Amino acid sequence: MDLKQTVRVIEDFPKEGISFKDITTLLQDGEALKYAIDQMIEDLKDKNVDLIAGPEARGFLMGTPVAYGMGIGFIPVRKPGKLPGEVESYEYDLEYGSNRLEIHKDAIKPGQRVAIVDDLLATGGTMEAAAKLIEKLGGEVVSMQFLIELEDLEGREKLANYDVNSLIKY
Repeated sequence: MDLKQTVRVIEDFPKEGISFKDITTLLQDGEALKYAIDQMIEDLKDKNVDLIAGPEARGFLMGTPVAYGMGIGFIPVRKPGKLPGEVESYEYDLEYGSNRLEIHKDAIKPGQRVAIVDDLLATGGTMEAAAKLIEKLGGEVVSMQFLIELEDLEGREKLANYDVNSLIKY
């Protein structure tokens, strides 16, 4: 199946010069969605994954069905102030300013093998921060799975120390 055909491209959104990759059309297509999730599960099946983590919000959309399909748990990686329990946080730099991700301190036990799933690999900054946060809690990041990779932004290079898989490349 050619998943690229199920993604709607909207030019000049959210601002001029941006070619936005809209996955809502893929999500609406049950066959394409199942195929995408199955492909991620297939790539992960021999990696002895204990948990799936996903950054909000689209990482929730892609990561939860992967976790379900593998029969393992899902960990939300959230923006500050969204988790009710005691959290560990990781601050990272953006082009202009900084951002922070949080995860429950008890979400990962030392030595657990974690795959991170998200919809899009762009510059790799958020994924690198999520990986560092998981490692801070003693987890081992064994794979990163993406629906889409924007190759020109070179996020894969930033994540060179990790196993990276993407289903659609632009």
